[in-house]
Amino acid sequence: MTRNTERLMLLHAPHLTAPHAFSTRAGGVSRPPYAGLNLDDREDDPAHVAENRSRLCAALGFEPTQVARLTQVHGVEVVHARTGGHWTGDALVTDRPGVLLAIGTADCYPLLLEDPEAGVLGAAHAGWKGTLGGIATRTVAAMTALGARPERLRAAVGPGIGAAAYPVGEGVAADFEAAGLGGAVTRRAGTPHLDLAWANGEVLRQAGVPAANLWVSGRCSTEADFYSYRRDAGRTGRMWAVIGQRGPERAPGGQA
Repeated sequence: MTRNTERLMLLHAPHLTAPHAFSTRAGGVSRPPYAGLNLDDREDDPAHVAENRSRLCAALGFEPTQVARLTQVHGVEVVHARTGGHWTGDALVTDRPGVLLAIGTADCYPLLLEDPEAGVLGAAHAGWKGTLGGIATRTVAAMTALGARPERLRAAVGPGIGAAAYPVGEGVAADFEAAGLGGAVTRRAGTPHLDLAWANGEVLRQAGVPAANLWVSGRCSTEADFYSYRRDAGRTGRMWAVIGQRGPERAPGGQA
């Protein structure tokens, strides 16, 4: 099997204590146009994607069978994952060790959340529709139902398309302004642009996450390190944002 790179490049939020990562495209075996650590098997060679997923999981001390993932539909459904598996929705929460929550992105924003005291984790997929629909708020509520407390939550907003690269229509801009998220809208040469990182941070703050517990990567998915649906005209791979609590039998690299 052709190996594009041997070394995974994973981004981490400095304040999250649970094993987690925001993947980049470095460290995988997929070939162009998906070259690198593509984690989506809808168009790429499934064998390459399986190897990529195995590498990512092993780096965090998990098996691929422990991954809980979604068919994402740009909605606001939150799934309570008790084991690894595959569901439809746009966010996942769990209070079980041995479950690795995974969100796929290629311009939309991944959100990772934890309440370290309660042992409750969350992960959400936030495009403009999900952001406007309050997917972050719903994820916080679902975590609270499992014993988390908003004031204890730590949240990370991973790489996604930056405002400079994200012009939107007047209708979308008006919808954000009407929802009290007008701070996400800027104008460049008369065209509205949308800052989804800011918008999701604001929604998380409104949901009770302390500003001091919020981290934003500041990276744009149109950079060469990432997959970008918009930059690549729809033919591209996907990154994963993952978070989980290992069981006592697992450690990084698959060691007991």
